[in-house]
Amino acid sequence: MQTTIFYPEGARLTMPENIAAMATPEALAAAQTSGQILEAVAVSCSADHDLWVKLPCMRGVIPRVEGAIGIAEGELRDIALIARVGKPVCFTVERIEKDEDGEPIAYLSRRRVQEMCRDSYLMHCAPGDIIPATVTHLEPFGAFVDVGCGIASMIPIDSISVSRIAHPSDRFTVGQEIRVIVRGWQGRRLCLSHKELLGTWAQNVAGFQVGETTTGIVRSVEKYGVFIELTPNLAGLAELRQPVEPGQRTSVYIKALIPEKLKVKLIMVDICGRSTAPEPLHYFYTEDHIDRWVYTPEGSSKYIESVFDGVLD
Repeated sequence: MQTTIFYPEGARLTMPENIAAMATPEALAAAQTSGQILEAVAVSCSADHDLWVKLPCMRGVIPRVEGAIGIAEGELRDIALIARVGKPVCFTVERIEKDEDGEPIAYLSRRRVQEMCRDSYLMHCAPGDIIPATVTHLEPFGAFVDVGCGIASMIPIDSISVSRIAHPSDRFTVGQEIRVIVRGWQGRRLCLSHKELLGTWAQNVAGFQVGETTTGIVRSVEKYGVFIELTPNLAGLAELRQPVEPGQRTSVYIKALIPEKLKVKLIMVDICGRSTAPEPLHYFYTEDHIDRWVYTPEGSSKYIESVFDGVLD
């Protein structure tokens, strides 16, 4: 028995089976009968907030109430539909009719696909499960991601990485494919984390050595020094010897690595310019489930731990 995979929106767009199912009216009718999940680009949103979809073989429309889970109930604002214009949307074919001019028109449902994704996939995710997601938009408080078929969830900014950032755009870009960890459910909202995938203190510091000169990104400037990020889960402190601003890339000399205090002592050498784009992510943990993560090395006076038991703060 074939298991349906519920991808974030955009993943099906260029798949051969997706293209073939919309190539002719007969193929589209067969997709309706089988309940196949399809994907195409929404080209416009009407004044009534119906989404019009570009199909190769005929016109397609997703009526407003079929646009997403929560629209009919008033739990989701219509801006969520407007924002899909120019982007891929997933759907099933509900029926094919003819308009007043005798031209075929396909009535589609994105809501039905999202219900299938929620009930058959997301609701069965256990705390600690690691699933794929796509970054959809970024706010000062966190990153919104598509966890399947356009269903949105959020990673709080303090769960993105251990190294503190001023804005999620310091770490992610819209459209980026990432992995996320399920923390649990809060009502109908799936709660996520991400920082644990970026490795422990020991794993990150293993890439550096005392006496080495490397580069980092200024994350914050304090009276007592400058916090410079070497990797997303590792930052060090340097004395403030010249004016710098968050976001600037600097060269730094590694003076000391102190695991018992989780400290990296740096000496700032020079300013290299401004970091214009987030660094590519490296995931140390590549399995599909994690129960517990300890950031701190053994013997450290600080202790940072994540336990994925479904208990939410």
